[in-house]
Amino acid sequence: MWQFWIDRGGTFTDIVARKPDGTILIDKLLSENVSMYKDAAIAGIKRILKLKNEDKIPTNKIASVKMGTTVATNALLERKGDRTLLLITKGFGDLLRIGYQNRPLLFDLNIQLPELLYDRVVEVSERLDANGKIVKKLDENQVKIALKKAKNDGINSVAIAFMHSYINPDHENIIAKIAENENFDQISVSHKVSPLIKLVGRGDTTVVDAYLSPILRRYVNQVSDELEEDKSTKLMFMQSNGGLTDANLFQGKDALLSGPAGGVVSMVQTGKQAGYQKLIGFDMGGTSTDVCHFAGEYERSFETELAGVRIRAPMMQINTVAAGGGSILSFKDGRFQVGPESAGAIPGPASYGKDGPLTVTDCNVLLGKLHPEHFPNVFGKTGDKPLNVEIVRTKFIALAKEISVQTKKPEMDIIFMAEGFLKIAVENMANAIKKISIQKGYDVTNYTMNCFGGAGGQHACHVADSLGISKVLIHPYAGVLSAYGMGLAEIRSIREGHLEQNIEEIENAKTLINKLSLKAKEDLTKQGIDNSSIKLVKLAFLHYQGSHQNLEINFDTVEKMRKAFEQEHKKRFGFFVDGRTIFVEMITVEAIGKTTDNIKFSNVSSQSKVAAPIAHKTMYVDYNKNSVPIYKRSDLKIEQKVIGPAIISEATGTNVIERGWLGSLDKYYNLILSRAEEKKSEKGLGTSVDVVMLEVFNNLFMNIAEQMGATLANTAYSVNIKERLDFSCALFDNSGALVANAPHVPVHLGSMSEAIRTVIKLNKNDIFPGDVFVLNAPFNGGTHLPDVTVITPVFDSDGKQITFFVASRGHHADIGGKTPGSGPPDSKHIDEEGVLIDNFKMFDKGVFRESEIRKILSSGRYPCRNIEHNMADLAAQVAANNTGIVEINSMIEQFGIETVHSYMNHVQDNAEECIRNAIVNLREGKYEYELDNGEFIRVKITIDKIKREATIDFTGTAPKNPFNYNAPMAVCHAVILYVFRTLVGSNIPLNEGCFKPLNIVVPNNAMINAKYPSAVIAGNTEVSQLTCNALFGALGIIAGSQATMNNFIWGNDKIQNYETICGGTGAGPNFHGTSAVQTHMTNTRSTDPEILEARFPVRLEEYSIRKNSGGKGMFNGGDGVTRKLRFLEPMTVTTLCSHRRVKPFGVDGGEPGQCGKEWLEKKDGKLIRLEGNDSCEVKVNDLFVMETPGGGGFGLK
Repeated sequence: MWQFWIDRGGTFTDIVARKPDGTILIDKLLSENVSMYKDAAIAGIKRILKLKNEDKIPTNKIASVKMGTTVATNALLERKGDRTLLLITKGFGDLLRIGYQNRPLLFDLNIQLPELLYDRVVEVSERLDANGKIVKKLDENQVKIALKKAKNDGINSVAIAFMHSYINPDHENIIAKIAENENFDQISVSHKVSPLIKLVGRGDTTVVDAYLSPILRRYVNQVSDELEEDKSTKLMFMQSNGGLTDANLFQGKDALLSGPAGGVVSMVQTGKQAGYQKLIGFDMGGTSTDVCHFAGEYERSFETELAGVRIRAPMMQINTVAAGGGSILSFKDGRFQVGPESAGAIPGPASYGKDGPLTVTDCNVLLGKLHPEHFPNVFGKTGDKPLNVEIVRTKFIALAKEISVQTKKPEMDIIFMAEGFLKIAVENMANAIKKISIQKGYDVTNYTMNCFGGAGGQHACHVADSLGISKVLIHPYAGVLSAYGMGLAEIRSIREGHLEQNIEEIENAKTLINKLSLKAKEDLTKQGIDNSSIKLVKLAFLHYQGSHQNLEINFDTVEKMRKAFEQEHKKRFGFFVDGRTIFVEMITVEAIGKTTDNIKFSNVSSQSKVAAPIAHKTMYVDYNKNSVPIYKRSDLKIEQKVIGPAIISEATGTNVIERGWLGSLDKYYNLILSRAEEKKSEKGLGTSVDVVMLEVFNNLFMNIAEQMGATLANTAYSVNIKERLDFSCALFDNSGALVANAPHVPVHLGSMSEAIRTVIKLNKNDIFPGDVFVLNAPFNGGTHLPDVTVITPVFDSDGKQITFFVASRGHHADIGGKTPGSGPPDSKHIDEEGVLIDNFKMFDKGVFRESEIRKILSSGRYPCRNIEHNMADLAAQVAANNTGIVEINSMIEQFGIETVHSYMNHVQDNAEECIRNAIVNLREGKYEYELDNGEFIRVKITIDKIKREATIDFTGTAPKNPFNYNAPMAVCHAVILYVFRTLVGSNIPLNEGCFKPLNIVVPNNAMINAKYPSAVIAGNTEVSQLTCNALFGALGIIAGSQATMNNFIWGNDKIQNYETICGGTGAGPNFHGTSAVQTHMTNTRSTDPEILEARFPVRLEEYSIRKNSGGKGMFNGGDGVTRKLRFLEPMTVTTLCSHRRVKPFGVDGGEPGQCGKEWLEKKDGKLIRLEGNDSCEVKVNDLFVMETPGGGGFGLK
């Protein structure tokens, strides 16, 4: 019988049909073509069976139809799901809107948040504690009224997500039953949709399921109606986890990667059949490229963000980069840039002849890698013309002229330009692959790259070269590999359960494993799979106690799991901690049902003689014109060798064999591309600036800093670092000048250079390979004491010369001080804020000076409260620096030290030029910014348009504050860099060059130029925000934000926690402010409410938007938030907050935002008002309430 395997994509629907005799047919048609057919999948089946549109499909001849579809993904992207009601625990109606409070793009003043999916939210009176016990009974009557009203208003989908329902689902089940009685079409309950901790992710996933499942069901019914003649045809859909499921069981939350998951399955199965066990999947399409990694097991993520929605469900781990054939080419800020914008299907690339822009595809057309004669004539406005080479040439010449005018240099050769743009696109794709492989400790040089998708074969050799991969596999059906994967996939079900227990509690884990195994097996037996055919894969997700990063380990005995975890931790992060307690966060059981026959992966007919080229065409290779042979893939004989440069053409794609590579067919008709000659070194690039390599190095430097950040976040102990992401990682040259700073937290930007210079100055002739330095001294390059900086020198291969420094700065949960969490509100001397570390060598030539660092952490008037936690965070920072060292050495090996050092300077020059260009568009201004204590930050900005320089003069700013409202100069520099980066409005590198056009004048010993022994704890947080608002006030381009981090620190001798709480942003001249988001100098995240309560003896009772707290105007300021936290143990609470007296300013007649306030509600009902900077002792059941400020309005209403 026939089988059909279908991938219904956004633009095209790919069909692979397996005939009864086993032969394969393939077809491709537009997913939307209303004038020709109702549904592309059904139309494709009919076309292959040679039926007319009106004919019925003879289902007695079709065994199965297996599909992947983007129907759910498209509905999510376009926000076209069904109207949905969200029922959530009282106090959390705004939680999914607030999320984790971070803004998506760090430097955007007009912050754009994703559109919410639910139509209406109702807060339900009910509450469970962190153990699942009832704190407040469920008010069923309230819910009945809300459900009736929603139903009467035409809402038919309901999502139910209650606090801690993953432990105790009783309340959710009661509500689901009521909704069922009210005849709601779709009822999604969070404990079934995603039975895992984290209300934000679980809630989002539940809403997605309710929002998309009805659309999915309608589509499934549309297809199944066409196949229901005698019900003999099995209709199955691919899930995001890589397993097939019966059409009737297909859910919205499992459909978002339905198509791409088929590609991963196919990539793995075809690669393994060809004899390759370690694979990188490279799927390059028109708008983006999907990459994935395989080393024996499918890799899945249980937390993914798609289209602004957090999904807490198992999905194939696929990294997408905005670099595809349609990625638009541009010249901005003195650099060649590729994407992220795409030309899309319409108008498409310039060569499509529909007035489209220049794209990556056009580079290949110009360079002769794509030839009109060997491409279908489906282009032009009439859809019957060949690729248009002349338009491409004309547009490249026009761009060359444009660049010449901008740079005042001679016009560039257009071939050089096309090669340059391709190099940047290749490096972008290679960096995406590094994130899923090298960043996780895998050496990809012994991997095979399985390349598929329409554009993959054109770039495969170059991407492989960039990664040191020497083998590429291109399957006969590479152009439709995702559809092909539907036929190779098995029926799968994954069941997961939350545990969060010590690994030693193995019996509890076994009980959960047995329960999940029964459920997973049952899922498959219901689909007709025999018990004996089901294989179970049992995984435990382990992490160190207090850590955050889970590692997947096969479930086994305690000892075997511990050993496997430590090995994986060492591979991934470079270390493990012997004897440290390991926890099992969750368990998964995957049931796999073998249903597919042993499918021959291809049945392409074999050729008996060696193929000759069908043509010779001009192709540019390394800027030189070559006549290269073009072969038809179907003509090639098995094991025939084709030496590059050459082109192999086939129906679904074009494959380019670059110089130094050769191609041949293996016995399965896979095209195998292999490195035949050693790759030429790029060390001869020279030291003069090249606009292509400028962008390549800019991305390389930033990528290294970002990889360091990923290691730090994954391995740190402190919640501040691993969840709130309060850290920063950077590279510096051998003089301490900043080269690249990953934009994690703005207040750290550019503020670490002084710390590196301190180490260089104080350790002259005493820095050696293996040395690691630690400091937090605010007056020697630090910010405030909890921000601890770890610095590692990078030496050349001889160990003689320092080539770079790498550094990581992280906010430790406690560094001592008068109050837990190291934030005393009334500190007057730096010693009262904790342990001061100034230029300590923690590793001396590779020897860990553990006893000495422990001694420092336990010294002083107020030593650290949890030294083990500090030690764990320091270890994570050392690991992050090691990640940077490995990547720097790899870069030097590839390009040579002279070239790398030259581009280190060139990227700084480029950043300088970008800032100078922004300066000439600024207006001069001054501002007197009043603080709550009656003092002022005064700033005057003057512009020299001839020299293109700005002077930022803080003369008149208040002197040193007697308490802790003081900031060292490093913080002042960070604020200025942040403000000027927001004004540039494009993605420029953040480095030392940014400061060169800026003359900064700060009076000695002013509150923003603090000297020893000033207290500075509020400098990093409050003074930075206030200074930032003052600068924006002087420039007049945006109203005042909340201008505070609302520091809320609480704890005792056992536990400490630190929160910064979001508020409202200021409105601009043409946009409203944003509510409930982190502003300006911070972008730290909040901890999920369920995690917070599971970890600490507290209960979060409300986290909501403080309505109407933003200033009114033509454009309104954003609102602040209300946060209510009940304490279940005695603790000390400290607040460091601003704008409690002075309101955030409005601009041009816009009203100011509301001030923030906080108070304590005692158990006996007594209210205690608190100041912005205050401290108090809380007892059991005391409730702390904070209302954060709103942003100012802009313009008269």
